[in-house]
Amino acid sequence: MMNSTSTEKVVGAIEAGGTKFICVVANAAGDILSRALIPTEQPKTTLASCVRFFSQAQLQWGRMSALGIGSFGPVELNPKAEDYGCIKKTPKPGWSGTNFVGFFAQQFNVPVAFDTDVNAAALGEHLQGAARGCDDFVYVTVGTGIGAGVMSGGRLVQGVTHLEVGHILVPRHSFDINAVSNCPFHQNCLEGLASGASLGLRTAESVKDLPLDHPIWVAEIYYLGLMCANLTQLYAPEKIVLGGGVMMKEGLLPKIHAEFLRQINGYAHERILGDVANYIVLSELDGKAGVAGAIALARSLS
Repeated sequence: MMNSTSTEKVVGAIEAGGTKFICVVANAAGDILSRALIPTEQPKTTLASCVRFFSQAQLQWGRMSALGIGSFGPVELNPKAEDYGCIKKTPKPGWSGTNFVGFFAQQFNVPVAFDTDVNAAALGEHLQGAARGCDDFVYVTVGTGIGAGVMSGGRLVQGVTHLEVGHILVPRHSFDINAVSNCPFHQNCLEGLASGASLGLRTAESVKDLPLDHPIWVAEIYYLGLMCANLTQLYAPEKIVLGGGVMMKEGLLPKIHAEFLRQINGYAHERILGDVANYIVLSELDGKAGVAGAIALARSLS
């Protein structure tokens, strides 16, 4: 027996991450009605689990009118491209070439909105989180990898492809001169040196348990302060929002503020220099920004 009325629209949403997929069904107001967490395994296994979840949820809540997907990447976002909606060349084994949009459109015969996971999270922060009322901001997730979504004038920025802030090249901290990069493409990019996966490569202990004066955190603070300084000069945002598992480290943010001010060296708008605590801020959605954004993507089609 269905728990929603036959006239109420429901939408599906997926936050497709490198370690897990979060699948939800939500009502017209964006309230989540049903939710599942699915490990990211091989595409055939993971996508089959998603289909089972949505098929069962539709029996309870009614047919989905649209589906929104925020995906790990890199992905093809140009609707005119032959491989639109596909995962492109990725270090995630087995996922290169996976056609998200085509697969789910065929399975459920619904329109599918597609974007990167960080763009979806940026959209979620804009609608419900730390960037509410802010049309010019950068959202960065610092987790297993590093990625960013940039909103300018109320619109997410995209060029020939989506932005790859995690792969901007940076000078190494002295602690990392001989460190192995976690990125298979670059020896000196943010993701290779400052992501959660990269930190895990360089210590035998749990990173979250190491004190903030440990050299690995000193290097991490350097990279993230440098990142914020570069984003400030490139995009002139009103705010930088930091999310992801690494940013859950207690006491990390104030040290990033101090490093940012050191690196920017006074060359920024006085409002930024005088109130950095309200310029570089933490996500307010506690890991839920991507799902909120994916729901919004779906609702834009329904």
